Amino acid sequence: MSEDLEKKLNKREQYKARLKPYDYYVNEFETIDFESLGEGDRYYLQDFGIFNIDFLEDEFTIRLRNGNGGHFSTNAFKFLADLIEEYDLTLVITARAGFQLHDVYADDVAEIWHKLNDNGLTTWQSFGDNIRNIVTDVYDGVSRYGHIEVHPIIKAMNDYIIQNPKYVGMLPRRVSIGISGNSANVNSFFANDLYFALAFKDGDYGFNVYMGGKNTEIAQDANIFLREDEVLDFFKAFVETFYTHGSRFSRSKTRLFYMIEEIGLEKLKELIESVYNKKFVSAGELQLEHVDFEEFEELPDGTFAFCYQSDFGRLSPKEMRDISDFVTQIDGEIRVGIDQNIYILGLQNKEVPFNSPALSSTIVACAGNLCPYAVWSIKDEAHDYLPLEKIYTNRIKIGFSGCAKGCGRHRHTDIGLIGLKTNNFGDTDGGARVFIGAEHDNGQSVARQLFSMVPYVHLKETITLVISLFEQSGYQNFQLYAHHILNRYSEDFLALWHLYNLKNNTALTLQKQKEILPQEEELNLLRENFSDFELVEDDMKKTVSHLAKELWTVAGKDPHYKPPIERTNFR
Repeated sequence: MSEDLEKKLNKREQYKARLKPYDYYVNEFETIDFESLGEGDRYYLQDFGIFNIDFLEDEFTIRLRNGNGGHFSTNAFKFLADLIEEYDLTLVITARAGFQLHDVYADDVAEIWHKLNDNGLTTWQSFGDNIRNIVTDVYDGVSRYGHIEVHPIIKAMNDYIIQNPKYVGMLPRRVSIGISGNSANVNSFFANDLYFALAFKDGDYGFNVYMGGKNTEIAQDANIFLREDEVLDFFKAFVETFYTHGSRFSRSKTRLFYMIEEIGLEKLKELIESVYNKKFVSAGELQLEHVDFEEFEELPDGTFAFCYQSDFGRLSPKEMRDISDFVTQIDGEIRVGIDQNIYILGLQNKEVPFNSPALSSTIVACAGNLCPYAVWSIKDEAHDYLPLEKIYTNRIKIGFSGCAKGCGRHRHTDIGLIGLKTNNFGDTDGGARVFIGAEHDNGQSVARQLFSMVPYVHLKETITLVISLFEQSGYQNFQLYAHHILNRYSEDFLALWHLYNLKNNTALTLQKQKEILPQEEELNLLRENFSDFELVEDDMKKTVSHLAKELWTVAGKDPHYKPPIERTNFR
């Protein structure tokens, strides 16, 4: 590579051009001083599951890769329980069905890393510019909605990519992949860069291909149908194409989404097809449906699966041992879901010897203040600032991100939240940006912004109102409500409708609309339903800002603020 071209690469690519991550591992990994890392070390270490930033140089996170489609053995569960207890770590389930170990100190990193990788677990390519955990539905191969078991496909894809020197850390950016052979999934997969969705064509089940999703975008229909035995070859062609043609310049523009934006989806397909060496077949009929799963889900063989709802992704050693001992006793199976919950398969009846610590089965939460980028202690504050009973009863999907990076997939849920800090409302302790109305089952749309900021202390009543209006609508699930009502109105109108209901302590419902209303008709609706409605400077957006500040601004110490309840540190 010429010196001029290397200078144009983003900083991470410049390091790769000088020394490939795999060579770094072979030649330098064993001699690293974890108490004195350079910038390049931090980049390289991510490819092997170790994360650290310069302003918290003594604290590390280690992430495990689950290359087994969410399957996890009881022995591995017990091993992890012993490890986190021995080193006083915090373990959380990730939104890609893996595990992260937090509170790892510099002098323990190497020892813990070796214990994991020497005992049947792997941390390889779990961070960095790699194919991340390839995820599927927890009921893969056992569901009454299942048509293709994808576990063997995932294992083959994982085996191809893991420890392959050419690709280790060498992609232009990370790639997230989802695949499911079930028509009904516990969670949507349209936030993935690459998604193989169950489809039907010419008498056979296979997969339609979607590309370019991310935490804030829906993956696009590539109009490609693959049979079960074609997925692995397509995957290989896709990886090689992204490796060869993906941008390595501005770091903010290196995701697959931006490659599609730059060259177009059709051109990307041409590039993949040239490696695939076979003409693509047009998409089949998508086979996805909305299903709300039960705590105890009956499976076709007459057994039951139990969803152990974690404490918003946290697991303690005792929980892990209790689960492992029970599953061993019943000769059952443990699976980890991308909803951050643990699923126990093989029950003969609807009975387990323990209770879930939280109502979290429909809530995905990022690491919160365990991550240096988050401004929320999400895993504690969710208990205090969300109407959990109402969310659980109505099976509302919540995505909860501690910052705009969106690891909680907040734009792919019924109600999405981003933790923020602000002084726009007086002496408050931060709050959340609120999004509502994603049509996520079929990848129709991401959620739209309802409020740019709701202070902590008003969040619970605000989310309660949102759900109450849904309950009164009569729709069976929130996505139908979003499709027929929420998404037929403008964002500013919806914000004003909710604000005036809050101001007047009412819960006036909206009517179904055949098409999106013109602004003047929206204003007439507000005037007809709220006698105190007043437009500020003839501008709906300014009216939203004015009314939000009127309702939520406090002078001096916030009189409504209650400190979050101190909770057990799950170690």
